[in-house]
Amino acid sequence: MSFTIKINGQEKKFANKVQLSELVENGNKDIICARVNNRLRELTYYVDEDAKVELLTIKDEDAAKIYEASLRYVAIMAFARLYPELKVRVTRNVSRSTFIQILNSGKSSNQKMRNAIEEEMHKIIDADFPLIRHSIPKEEAKNYYERFGLGDKLEALPYRPEKSVHLYECDGYFNYLASRMVPSTGYLKNFKLHLYVPGMILQAPRAEAKGDIPPFVDAPTYGRTLKEAHVWAKKVNAETVAKINEHIHKDGVIDFIQLCEARHNRMLAELGERIVKDIDNIRIICVAGPSSSGKTTFANRLRIELMSRGLRPIRISLDDYYLTKDKAPKDEDGKPDLESIEALDIDLFNQNMLDLINGEEVTLPKFDFKVGHRVEGRKLRVGPEEPIIIEGIHALNDRMTTLIPRHQKFKIFIAPQAQINLDNHCPISTVDLRLLRRLVRDYKFRGASAEETIGMWPSVRRGEFKWIYETQEGADYVYNSMLQYELCVMKKYAQPLLEAVKQESAFFPTAERLLRMLKYFDDMPDEWVPCNSLMREFIGGSCYADC
Repeated sequence: MSFTIKINGQEKKFANKVQLSELVENGNKDIICARVNNRLRELTYYVDEDAKVELLTIKDEDAAKIYEASLRYVAIMAFARLYPELKVRVTRNVSRSTFIQILNSGKSSNQKMRNAIEEEMHKIIDADFPLIRHSIPKEEAKNYYERFGLGDKLEALPYRPEKSVHLYECDGYFNYLASRMVPSTGYLKNFKLHLYVPGMILQAPRAEAKGDIPPFVDAPTYGRTLKEAHVWAKKVNAETVAKINEHIHKDGVIDFIQLCEARHNRMLAELGERIVKDIDNIRIICVAGPSSSGKTTFANRLRIELMSRGLRPIRISLDDYYLTKDKAPKDEDGKPDLESIEALDIDLFNQNMLDLINGEEVTLPKFDFKVGHRVEGRKLRVGPEEPIIIEGIHALNDRMTTLIPRHQKFKIFIAPQAQINLDNHCPISTVDLRLLRRLVRDYKFRGASAEETIGMWPSVRRGEFKWIYETQEGADYVYNSMLQYELCVMKKYAQPLLEAVKQESAFFPTAERLLRMLKYFDDMPDEWVPCNSLMREFIGGSCYADC
């Protein structure tokens, strides 16, 4: 029986099953993968029924993720060929890249090694080896991992719910990176490899950069935060999904939650000590970070921490300084761009802050989101022991406080800096973690579906790249809001929301990707999560709900 494929607006009839790669004109390697009836498919996939096919390039986020994972595969393969005695770990790092670290004690990367790995990667890519997918029983995969000393993959295996495992073969090399792959290595011509002692930085094309590789920009503050996160996770034996799950079963839920919360308490104590030491200068404490970082709960907890040290901090939200939507700038889709700093009344905020610091009484605005404009808020006058905590995504931008000298501002950047891997070769995405946080919070407090949240996420991300990330390097303190247990708690809230996204939805591929990540985490009850935890900002039950 014949079937019809609709591709690029044209319908074609076929009598026999057809591989997606056959639909690509002239074998164009700019096409990375495809959506088939809204399901993400590799180009080696066969279609044998009526279908709508959308061919994707590196400018599409789903394709860019497949490209990055495939490139990571080739880099690890190059290490296995040239330095089989070395074990490597791959993590997210500065400048939207991945970091390849040698795990062997006493071993470190050098320029000679970098050059050799790059040359070997080019050889593998130029050879255009096929990446062949094999589906094997879990027991067979277990034997393979044991034979080749892949203990990290062995630890993760019991938490994979499926009865089979996928392995990709490339010229006799086997690995699985928890991702779909390009059809062959020849698709991966574009990459950059930098020496970044003690490891290497691997850069791939990015969708948000329109398929280009962004210029490498070092970010030492961010890099140190990531290193500290990894060191702590390793110290408490919680750097992989398997080890996090083991905490639940071996140490118990209460101990694991309290262990993670204690780290947040320690960072708050460090912050409190630093601020109090310089309180004769500090008048404004600026708190900013990307979406779903936990800014509101953090600002409240910092307020309590400073109160315990004899200060009387005042919290002010930048959200109260929004302009009406008709005065906000427009984004590329012609909609009000509420991520832009120009959506705020910058002049009014500057004047209010200056007047407060000068000891004057100020009537603050209050934005009423129900009516869509500002109304009169509280009257406020602050004294010398009443620092002002400013919270909002643009709080670190000096345009918001141009009238205030730098030495009177203490800048805090907050974000979940996750350093969790499924195994040594498969890092968990911090961006996906924040998206899950927002999915759960938007549904809990705004009644928004997963589709609504996923749909607005690209706009949020554009705003972050434009306005937020560059402010991290100027921060006086970076607060890592990641809680190592949180995905275990989040799973039962996020999973039904994602499963409700139908296959015909344009957002189905994203929902499917997030579900594939969550499936490895064991469920954890949330009854022991403290009411002042950052986690409560997303799942509900916060003691700061009315603050």
